[in-house]
Amino acid sequence: MSAARIGVFGLLGSGNLGNDGSLEAVLGHLGREHPEAVVEALCGGPEAVAARYGIRATRLHWYRGEYRTASRAGAIAAKGLGKLVDVFRTAAWVRRQDVVIVPGMGVLEATLPLRPWGFPYSLFLLCASGRLLGTRVALVGVGAAPIGNRATRTLVRWSARLAAYRSYRDAPSREAMRAMGVDTARDEVCPDLAFSLPTVRAPLGAPGQVCVGVMDFHGGDDDRARAEEIHRRYLDGVIRFVRALVEEGRPVRLLTGDGCDAPVVAAILGAVDSPLVTAAEPASLADLMKETSAAGTVVATRYHNLICALKTGTPTLALGYAAKSEALMERMGLGAYCHPAREVDADRLLEQFRELEKRAPELRQRIAERNRVAADQVESQFRALTTALFPAAPDEDRPGARPGAQAGPDAHDRPDAQARPDTQADAQADARQETS
Repeated sequence: MSAARIGVFGLLGSGNLGNDGSLEAVLGHLGREHPEAVVEALCGGPEAVAARYGIRATRLHWYRGEYRTASRAGAIAAKGLGKLVDVFRTAAWVRRQDVVIVPGMGVLEATLPLRPWGFPYSLFLLCASGRLLGTRVALVGVGAAPIGNRATRTLVRWSARLAAYRSYRDAPSREAMRAMGVDTARDEVCPDLAFSLPTVRAPLGAPGQVCVGVMDFHGGDDDRARAEEIHRRYLDGVIRFVRALVEEGRPVRLLTGDGCDAPVVAAILGAVDSPLVTAAEPASLADLMKETSAAGTVVATRYHNLICALKTGTPTLALGYAAKSEALMERMGLGAYCHPAREVDADRLLEQFRELEKRAPELRQRIAERNRVAADQVESQFRALTTALFPAAPDEDRPGARPGAQAGPDAHDRPDAQARPDTQADAQADARQETS
């Protein structure tokens, strides 16, 4: 039998460390369990993925200016044409695969700004192509959330229905999809895929060092009208918090999780002019783990900043912007240490931070125990994934059957959403979404 051809799909290699960490987790599993498989990617940053992981990678969109705002007639026409061309490009890529895995990420949510005809449209094309061509598409450990925009919600709902396998990184994600009309009775909930990655640690840093993970946060998809107000309030609150730590003589290390976070780091460094405040330049989740393990405590916004801190056993406080952050903290026994990113109150944040530090020894033990459970659960999910995507040989030996091709959930459904070109892409849309 020839080697299985496995595709991976998503906004990978585009600068978001969480997305790439999810890919690393899946590639690690495939390397252990299916070393003979031929893996390739359809992704946002094919050059980065090919160079880093040594797999063939194809650009997600035909039109290279997909994430630039189209204002001129030529750009608008090119973007519209690209949506049509991507139908055939996606189908041709899917046809080459026996299985396609969407590794983690928040692909079924709109907790950050995005347009329906950006990534949601691309995901719909993937899942529809898989159903039509007999290629099993698996949404593995993905995030989901309620979606206000009707077009986005429709595309996300049908993408999930057309997938052959679904699992979620937390219970609120599964509930969100159930509320959207997806039958989730057979869908599993499992910790984020990043919990299966090796834990990387570094020596303890300066006494009292605090890592503060920041984000270019402007609210969610439904907050566009007050995005700048939300961003200003978030940034002002974080600056006040960092300044208070510095006034106590505490070293502060700023962390990011996406290239778009750099302006926030620059704004904090400009507002708090002190040698006690430094900025890291992480290029992977392993780098983030080194930084968080060297700190005594962590306060972070991005979801995978939180995961990296927790994986290293560091007491952590979440500046949460979505239900996924609260669900993660509850899972790790730290539900009391969440603070809303939309309404940062520096004084209250300091109170929570000081309580976190007081309970640090106790919390480290609790986090270590929860980490072991999470890692075991992810490995269990990977085993279930192998069973679901690689059925027994008799199924594959049927005349005309493609390896792994079989109907998935909701096989009776038919899509009722028709995609059309988006003529005004948002510069902070899909490419910057922490679809982690």
